[in-house]
Amino acid sequence: MIKLANAAVGKDYSVKLQPVEMLKVLSPEGKIINEDMVPDLTDDQLREIMRRMVFTRAWDKRAVSLQRQGRLGFYAPVSGQEASMIASEFATQKEDFICPGYRDMPQLVWHGYPMYQAFLYSRGHQHGGEIPEGVNVLLPQIIIGAQIVQAAGVAMGFKLKKQKNVVVAYTGDGGSSQGDFYEGLNFAGAFNLPVVFIVQNNQYAISTPRSKQTAAETIAQKAIAAGIRGIQVDGMDALAVYKATHDAVERARNGEGPTLIETVTYRFGPHSMSGDDPSKYRTKDEQGEWENIDPLIRMRKYLESKGLWSEEEENQVMEEAKATVNEQIKKAEQTPKMTIEGLIDSMFEVTPPDLEEQKALYAAAKGDK
Repeated sequence: MIKLANAAVGKDYSVKLQPVEMLKVLSPEGKIINEDMVPDLTDDQLREIMRRMVFTRAWDKRAVSLQRQGRLGFYAPVSGQEASMIASEFATQKEDFICPGYRDMPQLVWHGYPMYQAFLYSRGHQHGGEIPEGVNVLLPQIIIGAQIVQAAGVAMGFKLKKQKNVVVAYTGDGGSSQGDFYEGLNFAGAFNLPVVFIVQNNQYAISTPRSKQTAAETIAQKAIAAGIRGIQVDGMDALAVYKATHDAVERARNGEGPTLIETVTYRFGPHSMSGDDPSKYRTKDEQGEWENIDPLIRMRKYLESKGLWSEEEENQVMEEAKATVNEQIKKAEQTPKMTIEGLIDSMFEVTPPDLEEQKALYAAAKGDK
C-alpha cells in the first residue's frame, strides 16, 4: 500500500499495489505445475542446461578446495544458485552483454570468458582482466551494485547505435540496497533501454538477512518506481528462470524496455572464502529446507522422467568438470608472473611519457639495460 497523506485537508490518498506472484514451472519433485509457462526448449537444450549446472557444481567444489590450498585468491561459492545463474545466461545470445557481480563467474565462463583467466582474476593477475575480443562481458564488479549503472550505460550505447544487443546485469539482494541500483533502474526506465536486471536473492548479504535489507514485500516490486516490468521467479527452478529471462531479453531486444527479475534462491556455502562462517547467522534447519529443493535435484528428476538424464551421464559430467578445472588452474599457474613494466603498458595503447620515465628509472634501479 502506498499512502500519500495530505495534512492540509486531512485526507489519506492510497494506491494499492498489485501483488507480485512468484513464477514457478517445476515442483520440488520435478513435475510440471504450470503448463502455460513451460519454456520452448528442445531435449538437447534441456540436457545442456542440466549439464552446465552439474559441471558448475563440481567446478565450485573444486574451486573451494583450490582456494583453501592457496592456489586461488578471492572466491565466492555458487552452489545452490546454479539454476538462477546457468538458466538465465542460457537465455541470452552470444552478442548480448553480461555485467556481473563477484559471484557471477559461471555466467561469464559460459558466455565465453576462459576459465583460466577467471582463475587469474581471482589471483589478482592482470591477464585475468584482458577480456578476449568477441566475449561480451565486463569483469565482476566488486563495488556492490555498481554493475547496475554500468549495464544501463552499455544498454544506452546499444540503443544509440541501433543494435539489437541486450544487456543482462546481476546483483544480489544486498545490491538492491545500494544507490547505484536505483539510479541504474531509473535511467534504464527513463530511456527505455534494452537491459534486464537480475537480483539473485539468496537470502543474505553476507550475514545480513533479506528482511533487514528492505521493508518491501519483494525486491521485484521495486521495478514499479522505475516504471519498468518486475517479476519474481523461483530461483531454484531452472525452467522458470529460463522462461522469465528469455521473455525479458526478447522484450528488451524488441524495444519493449527493461525488466527487473528477482530470483529467489539460496547459497549453500559461505558468502565468500574470506573468513565468512554462515553457521553464525543461519540455522541447520533453514539450510536443510533449502537443500531439499536443490535445483540440481529438481531438474534431474524432471529430465529422468522424460528419459533425458541418467546417473551415468551425470558422473561423466562431474569427471569432465574436475579434469577441466585441473587443466585450467595449471594453465593459470603457468602464466608468466606480472611485471611492473607490463602492468603499466597494459593500461595504455600508448604509454604516457611520465610513465615511460618511471619505467626507465625502475629498470635502472634493477640494473636492466
